[in-house]
Amino acid sequence: VGWENELELSDHVELAEFFRRTYGPTGAFNAKPFEGSRSWAGARPEFRAIAYDSSGIAAHIGLLRRFIRIDGADLLVAELGLYGIRRDLEGLGLSSSFRVLLPVLRELGVPFGFGTVRPALHKHVARLGRGGLLVVKSGIRVRSTLHFALLDKPPTRIDDALVVVVPVGRPISDWPAGEMIDRNGAEL
Repeated sequence: VGWENELELSDHVELAEFFRRTYGPTGAFNAKPFEGSRSWAGARPEFRAIAYDSSGIAAHIGLLRRFIRIDGADLLVAELGLYGIRRDLEGLGLSSSFRVLLPVLRELGVPFGFGTVRPALHKHVARLGRGGLLVVKSGIRVRSTLHFALLDKPPTRIDDALVVVVPVGRPISDWPAGEMIDRNGAEL
């Protein structure tokens, strides 16, 4: 686990290639943000957890402290994103290594980790939830700022994604009820 500003140019190049290979099979548009040496899609992460093996990057997750607004109530969270596991390692339980972030989240003093995933990943994240690490919520819309302001589109988009909540400093019962989450910026 390291700070974003500790990465060298070679790290960004390797991460960009990892994300193109990881996200590309889900659609060319998903790999596009990682062209060249860009190792982030929307907001830049504050911290990254990167797992390596003899073949290079095995897995990655980024986090960024930010405020979100749930039906008008502001809440500090650590947004989790840029999650990926190299395709040859999928299904081997590597995602349970996600637990290495818990001490970092506690150190940051956030009440919750928060992220969103495509509905196609529901079974995958639900497996992580079986151990009590996280809770998956559906039926919540999430509004985010677009990565680029375009003259022919509104500056925000609304997704019907699955919301992933990791209780860190407070119990899951303290997560505010609501049907709309506003990110303060672009998706991580």
